[in-house]
Amino acid sequence: MSKPKNALDRYFGYSERGSSIKTEVLAGLTTYIALAYILILNPLYLSDPYAVEGWIHADPILHDKIYNGVFIGTCLGAFIGTGLCAVYAKVPYAQAPGMGLNAFFAYTVCLSMGYTYWQALVVVFISGCLFILISAVGIREAIVKSIPDSIKTAITPGIGLFITILGLKSGGVVVGNSATLVALVDFAAWKNGDVAAVMPGIMNGLLCVIGLAIIGFLVAKNINGAVVIGIILTTIIGIPMGVTQIGNLNFNVVQPVKDFFEVSFLKLDFAGMFAVKDGGTIGDTILTVVLLVISFSLVNMFDSIGTLLGAAKQAGMVDKDGNALRMKEALMADAISTAAGALVGTSTVTTTVESASGIAAGGRTGLTSAVTALLFLASIILAPIVAIIPAAATAPVLVYVGVLMLSNVKDVDFSDMTNAIPAFCTIVFMPFTYSIANGVAFGLITHCLLKALCGKFKEIKPLCLIVALMFLFRYAFMSM
Repeated sequence: MSKPKNALDRYFGYSERGSSIKTEVLAGLTTYIALAYILILNPLYLSDPYAVEGWIHADPILHDKIYNGVFIGTCLGAFIGTGLCAVYAKVPYAQAPGMGLNAFFAYTVCLSMGYTYWQALVVVFISGCLFILISAVGIREAIVKSIPDSIKTAITPGIGLFITILGLKSGGVVVGNSATLVALVDFAAWKNGDVAAVMPGIMNGLLCVIGLAIIGFLVAKNINGAVVIGIILTTIIGIPMGVTQIGNLNFNVVQPVKDFFEVSFLKLDFAGMFAVKDGGTIGDTILTVVLLVISFSLVNMFDSIGTLLGAAKQAGMVDKDGNALRMKEALMADAISTAAGALVGTSTVTTTVESASGIAAGGRTGLTSAVTALLFLASIILAPIVAIIPAAATAPVLVYVGVLMLSNVKDVDFSDMTNAIPAFCTIVFMPFTYSIANGVAFGLITHCLLKALCGKFKEIKPLCLIVALMFLFRYAFMSM
């Protein structure tokens, strides 16, 4: 174990963790590149309802302003959350607006229920404040400790499969299919006649496979910075394939910043959110808000908890009981960033599964997060450059991380069915329902059910049972 060499090392302790400045910087860059897509997709999702003709609040001018405002808000929300992971929690995790929660925000709360962007931000803010409260008194940490060991050991391989399907889908290798739900991209589709229409999809999938082979080769040869080098090489190979697009770079940030202050920054509409709708009552309004807060909170909580436990184990940052080191600080960072994210105009900020890519690149301390946070802040100006990197070049990183995390399946106890089935549910529900929270939820539900049926009541922790019942309530009464 190396002794700290400078102030930076004394603060972050990368030598103690067997890392170095170079490794931490490359890891932070890797996490950022793997997560940069959120800078495009989050503004697209949150502004999309305003482009839907016939929606009560549809307005093309507002659509453009909200898109710009959310883009800046996404950069700032990710900077705040990831920065807190760096300087407060001192862990190598990244935080950013979560996919799935932003879709719920846009298409359920806004488009289906009729709330505006500013009213939906109120729900996110309240859930963040709730998180700050329960994190401060240790409830979230207690929930983590109540999770059975069989489920804790299953979370890491479950996330491995989840992040793999994310990568394969993002890279165009796996596509939607009405008959089988998912299918391999049709590499032979060029024979059907319309070559121009099918070649982009074929080339995306092919580049993703090439990228995975490159990263696998570089890692096998112990090349320093293998993941970043692999992304760069794959991006370059994508140029003649027509996947990497080098267009005109627009660095104009004046209008997005103006729109941010006009429509996103501190624009929460509390009065509108709690206004009584025609034919309703104040009780109906409050109940709706409470249900929305619970729905946002449960998904965010267990997405974050699952990611923290899975990534911590992969990084070797767990104690003898399998709990993540500095979990309380990481959860508080997550809570603060959720509330702060709402104030800057973005949907729920959560610990991201892409953090595992930086860990796979060797990131072990908050210095990794510091690099990622600064890159998110710089994205306000430099996003056009990052946008050049195609998804097919970053997707192989997720698949590679999936390989590493799935290897932890050997630690799962399959000898006792009351442990094996909950663990199995945890693992398979993550990729098959496209949600870390669903995987943990069904693991907890089946754990409580099987232990009770087998008369092993002492093995059911009270808090674990309460959480399982809350999830059952949510599945029964709240769509997501």
